[in-house]
Amino acid sequence: MRHRVAHRKLGRTTPHRKSLLRNLATSLILNERIVTTVPKAKELRPFVEKAITLGKEGTLHARRLAAGYFHAGNVGRMRALQRKQKPPAAQAGVAALAKLFEEIAKRYEQRPGGYTRIVKLGHRRGDGAEMALIELVDSKPEPLASASK
Repeated sequence: MRHRVAHRKLGRTTPHRKSLLRNLATSLILNERIVTTVPKAKELRPFVEKAITLGKEGTLHARRLAAGYFHAGNVGRMRALQRKQKPPAAQAGVAALAKLFEEIAKRYEQRPGGYTRIVKLGHRRGDGAEMALIELVDSKPEPLASASK
């Protein structure tokens, strides 16, 4: 029986699963839609919605908490650079955090929840896994490569 068991394990250890969700969340925030399997999409939905809710708060404390939903970027990289070199570009986690607080939080300012949508796409040919498109509601992302063909 699965009484009071909260989340799917997705066939991974806990650190691997957290890393997977952080990578998926980063991709979803940056691209505003991704294609993945249905169980991963269903696990990703509450993960990302909590991050977006933190983004709507807009405080420094909320920003630091939301940083835990993405992988850190450029940690300790400045020490390795020479003084006159340009700093490296923001990595995906830093860019996702900035986009979350600057663009996405403003877009969903009046919305009380339900920031994502899951659309089932059918089964993958190789292994038969059920695929899904998870996207941010009210967004106009670039068309997918498979959709443009």
